[in-house]
Amino acid sequence: TAFEHEAVLNTVKALARRGWTATLLPVNADGLVSPDALAEAIDDQTAIVSVMHANNEIGTIQPIEALASIAHARGALFHTDAVQSVGKIPVHVRTLGVDLLSLSAHKFNGPKGSGALWIKRGTRLVATMTGGKHERNRRGGTENVPGHAGLGVAARLARRKLTTEAARIGALRDRLERAILERVPGTVLNGAPTPRVPNTTNISFEGLEAESLLIALDLEGFAVSTGSACSSGTLEPSHVLRAMGLASHRTQNSIRFSLGAGNDEAQVDALVATLSSVVEKLRTLVRR
Repeated sequence: TAFEHEAVLNTVKALARRGWTATLLPVNADGLVSPDALAEAIDDQTAIVSVMHANNEIGTIQPIEALASIAHARGALFHTDAVQSVGKIPVHVRTLGVDLLSLSAHKFNGPKGSGALWIKRGTRLVATMTGGKHERNRRGGTENVPGHAGLGVAARLARRKLTTEAARIGALRDRLERAILERVPGTVLNGAPTPRVPNTTNISFEGLEAESLLIALDLEGFAVSTGSACSSGTLEPSHVLRAMGLASHRTQNSIRFSLGAGNDEAQVDALVATLSSVVEKLRTLVRR
């Protein structure tokens, strides 16, 4: 889709430079892919379809099961980037109906730099990195055993508390969202309120530059972002929000809030109080 993570988008661009034809599926204003859009875009020459399970900036969850079914009907493989959903919500590969699913350990408190690709039995892949016969001939190079083991332990721990943590963090997200939209004038939620992963919300602040708000909150001890952490350092508007068709000013005044295991109600309330004060001060400066 047009709002995939750059890990997928840049791979697609690299394939296009090698002669492959790539089609970017549109998303609607809620950040959702329509199965009809895929059915219209796909043809018998399509080799693979890749749609992220949950978006990393707005949290929306895509109808993967329906999309995968359409891809399979035309003989294409289906991959989903589940980095943002594994460890936060139940993810069942057989229910989703995918052929390939990628995940990353650090998203559920595992070691950074370790990830996994689930491959449906019978799916044939060409090695992306040649060398030894590691990873069942799919990726050469000595395995990162500590990283793999850490991923496994983190996955087991995440699974044990998945239901309770999802409910707790979702309640914190709703508390944060509700308080901001009620107490801070000129705020708008970006993306559909449901279905979403429980930890992410993205809000526009009318009349402000997101970078100014981000810096002001950082000075107060709160870490928020203007988009993907993997794109930090760039002043470009979020490609996710642009893909949703948001007006230019909305793409430049939006902040992503992410919650995790270490957050609680007191922190959420402190953030809202600080945010309300900071926004008022910044808007006063802008009016001057």
